[in-house]
Parts: sequence; C-alpha cells; structure tokens
Amino acid sequence: MSLAIAARPLVSITLPERGYRRLAAQFFLALGATLLLTLSAKTKVVLGPVDMSLQTLAILLIAATFGMRLGIATLLLYLAEGAMGLPVFQGTPEKGIGLAYMAGPTGGYLAGFVAMAAIAGWAADRGWDRNPLKLAGAMLVAEAALMTLGFAWLAVLIGADKAWQFGVVPFIVPDLIKVALAACLMPAAWALLRGLGFPRG
Repeated sequence: MSLAIAARPLVSITLPERGYRRLAAQFFLALGATLLLTLSAKTKVVLGPVDMSLQTLAILLIAATFGMRLGIATLLLYLAEGAMGLPVFQGTPEKGIGLAYMAGPTGGYLAGFVAMAAIAGWAADRGWDRNPLKLAGAMLVAEAALMTLGFAWLAVLIGADKAWQFGVVPFIVPDLIKVALAACLMPAAWALLRGLGFPRG
C-alpha cells in the first residue's frame, strides 16, 4: 500500500479521481451528510439531567470519513441550510429558525461544529483514523475547540458561571463517550475494508 493511499480519508476510495464526476460525487455526499446531521440533531438520548443529541458523534464520524476539506464544506453547507430557514438544527423550528436562531445561545456551538470537523478531518487526512489512540487524541482536541467556542459565546449572553454550569458541565461525560465511540468505529471500518481487500495500493 502506498503512503499516499495510507494517508487518504476513507471516502477517497469511493470517489472518482478527478473532474466533474468527482465534484458531483462530493456534492451529493455532502448533501446526504447534512441530512444525517439533521437526523442526529433531532435524535435525543437522555443522559443525566439533559437530553443529548447524537450530533457531535455524527460530526466526528463525517469529518473522519470525509477528510478536512469535504468535512468543512459539509458543515458549512449544513449551516447554510439553517441560515436559509430550514429546520435542520436541534431546536428548530420550536425555538426559532434562520439567522435569528443561529445568533442565539447555540451560536458558539454551531461555529464549533466547523472547527470540530476541521480538526477531525485534518487527522484523517494524515492517516490517524487507522489508529484509535491518535484519532482519540485529535477528537479530544476537536471536542475542546467545540466546547471553547460554545462556552465563549454563551458566556457573552448569560455570564461565564451559568455558561459553564449549563453549557459545558452536563456535556463533558456524554461527549467523551461519543469521542471514544467515534475513535473506535473509524479504525474498525478500515480494518473491515482491509479484510475485504480494500484499499488496494
């Protein structure tokens, strides 16, 4: 297996090499992933005092599968859908839609989604998605970036103490579980593909 193949994200083995077919495939992958992000945002799991969505898990897996460029593009497309008023976020349409919702308490976390995708995708571009420890380390950094941006914006709106109490603490353990799960699933997917004879270098 060549070094180039070893460092490519998982999605690269299914994409055409170049041209309009590659761009079209990337667009439809990104569009499909935004549907997955919407479903994950609306899926609630009760863990402790808050209802948790599966969205951060979906972001980590999408970014690790797509790589940095397509991962960032997917999250930007998702945010654009929300900005246009589509009810793609966890609290829409119940708590508002469009830019008004995005400027509310979750605004920092929405920006953090892009940072999270960039970091997890960057790691995948370097082949870290084959190693659960390396991938877990990168995903922890991605999680920290998400929490930092979410906390910072929420602190502006409601104060640092409340932002920490309600916007960070309840999510620490559940998000660590999601990081661990994502960091195990990606190497497992690569191992399965190798067992089936893919990718071939």
